[in-house]
Amino acid sequence: MSENEKPTADLRQRFKQLTQPLVDSLDARLRDEVDARVDGRVEELLANRLSVLERAVADLDRAVRALEARLDERA
Repeated sequence: MSENEKPTADLRQRFKQLTQPLVDSLDARLRDEVDARVDGRVEELLANRLSVLERAVADLDRAVRALEARLDERA
């Protein structure tokens, strides 16, 4: 390493040390925002799927009750 490269390397290292807390903070905030958006989207999708399942269960319940009523009429 020549004499000119050593001060540059030291400056880079010093710059990294000074900016690392800022970079870490931004990284954490971005990660939290992404996590929140993903969580919101997952909750939305699950709510939609759950409502479809609830409607299907309600349809099955009505069909079973109708079959039970028909069986009671025959007996």
